[in-house]
Amino acid sequence: MVEVRNTQRELRRLRVRLIVAMLVVVACFGLLLARFAWLQIHRYETFHAQAEDNRIALVPVPPSRGLIYDRNGVLLAENVSAYTLELSPKRIGYAKLDETIDALSEIVEITPLERRRFRRLAAEARTADSVPIKVRLTDEEVARLAVLRFRYPGVEIRARLFRNYPLGQSAVHVLGYIGRISPDDKRRFDEREIGSRYAGSTHTGKIGVELSYEEQLHGRPGAEEVEVSAGGRVVRSLSHTPPVPGSNLILSIDIRLQKLAEDLYGDRRGALVAIEPKTGDVLAMVSAPAFDPNLFIDGIDTQTWRGLNEDPDTPMLNRPLRGTYPPGSTYKPFMALAALTTGARAPGDTISDPGYFMLGKHRFRDSRPGGHGTVDLRKSIVVSSDTYYYKLAYEMGVDRIHAFMKPWGFGQLTGIDLPHETTGILPSTEWKMRRYKRRWIPGETPSVGIGQGYNAFTILQLAHATATLANDGVVMKPHVVRMIEDPDTRQQRPTVSEPTRRIQMHEDHLALVKSAMVDVNRFGTSRRVFADAEYVTAGKTGTSQVIGIRQNERYDAKRVAERHRDHSLYIAFAPADEPKIAIAAIVENGGFGAQAAAPLVRALLDYYLTGKLPEGYPDNALPTLPDEPDLRDIPESIEPETVETAAESETP
Repeated sequence: MVEVRNTQRELRRLRVRLIVAMLVVVACFGLLLARFAWLQIHRYETFHAQAEDNRIALVPVPPSRGLIYDRNGVLLAENVSAYTLELSPKRIGYAKLDETIDALSEIVEITPLERRRFRRLAAEARTADSVPIKVRLTDEEVARLAVLRFRYPGVEIRARLFRNYPLGQSAVHVLGYIGRISPDDKRRFDEREIGSRYAGSTHTGKIGVELSYEEQLHGRPGAEEVEVSAGGRVVRSLSHTPPVPGSNLILSIDIRLQKLAEDLYGDRRGALVAIEPKTGDVLAMVSAPAFDPNLFIDGIDTQTWRGLNEDPDTPMLNRPLRGTYPPGSTYKPFMALAALTTGARAPGDTISDPGYFMLGKHRFRDSRPGGHGTVDLRKSIVVSSDTYYYKLAYEMGVDRIHAFMKPWGFGQLTGIDLPHETTGILPSTEWKMRRYKRRWIPGETPSVGIGQGYNAFTILQLAHATATLANDGVVMKPHVVRMIEDPDTRQQRPTVSEPTRRIQMHEDHLALVKSAMVDVNRFGTSRRVFADAEYVTAGKTGTSQVIGIRQNERYDAKRVAERHRDHSLYIAFAPADEPKIAIAAIVENGGFGAQAAAPLVRALLDYYLTGKLPEGYPDNALPTLPDEPDLRDIPESIEPETVETAAESETP
């Protein structure tokens, strides 16, 4: 009887427990259903958008960079397609990077230099999606990596366009180069609010035309909407907005003339600028020595970078734009014009040149100890009389000289379309007080008259002034880019749109100085260099001192260290009656102007005006012109719209 009661009690308890358990299960399922309904109905839009974001990615498509040509259509900067091996540090994990790189090095060779460069780039661009470790893979390397890539999450093979300069170091200081976008570049883009234009891009212009015309060359990015897997790999493309390629540039540079000038410099240091007087087109801009811009595109290694920066010949220095030199006797034609324009001298005025100019107890020596006898203005240019210009400068005073020379561009920015141009020094009393907090001493003025003293100009300024002289005082802004070309329509627009101005001078004064410069090459300091020329050239030799010489000493190049020897300068324009080209050149430590600089300029004039190459120069050494004639052109001259009034030692 007791056992039956206990059994019934246990069954009742079991039923209660089952009911409670069932109610708990029903309640749990109810909660799950409620949660499911809330997520599926109330939060549907939110989670659907998140799912789509995880499944669909918007990938920026970088634009193709614009090409660069010379004035005759020779390609100077191009884009070449190649594959790169790239790693995503975020997806791989920084702790596993070395392990992944070691594994990849068993498939393709990864050099210590490439490892170091990857580390540096990864540190500089920690927010980047991927960083290249090996660029320009061969087809065999691409095949090996493609087969085994599935083993390595975060490893990608990507096709990219690379900048290439097919002529190497030729015209590098004009072209410049591109390099990877640095944190400083990103900050600059953000300040200008153009960061979105560089979505997907890894490189930007660093110097030269690549920098100054970055906005035109870069283009605008496109976008591709793609579906990606859970592992982040692209499954398929959903839509595509193509990028807008950058504009092409047609330079004013004649690359054949440029290459010839570079070859003629050889191992010598110096600078040369050739300008078309009527247009301001820069035909050649040489800085010797130079360097290969292709070294910088993928990231230059530390050893090569240190070598370039520590080289005593300073190949990275853009000498025509940033190097400043005393102009020496190439300044004398401009001093002669200053004398005539200001009335300090009349054409027939003469002086007696004993070979020196005395100021107090100080003797300013002429290069010719016995002097040049009776000297008028024409003869002062032809024989390069220092004594004439010592006396002239002292009588004019440094401020009158400054006032006349400033409109010619001496000591001023020319406004050329290249970055980092320097002003140089055109001295004046105000300049010295501002610079040194000292008054001008009258004894400092005579040396200014022969292009020495505080005078320090760029070769670009000297060439610009020479071109203005050749162009009868009409000032044309120098430029290295002639036209900007739309890559799709091939429509071209010239870059020279600013009005020109004229330095007002008496025509007879200008004709006198020009004819005296012609006589320099006929009877004067460079007569031997131009003895058999097929054209008439106006020129002026110049020699500028690098170190000072005591009054009782004479300069002897053989006893002076090579880098302390005088600089050799020469300016010229030809043909003299209808100038097509004006040149200024310096050969550093080259000595007398007719010794080094003048023969170099003569060879360039021969080629440019007659097509004649120097004896022994290989016929195939110059870049090949395109087969088809290039139709790119702009007017030969631009008429001035406004008129403005602007107030060394040579021995034949």
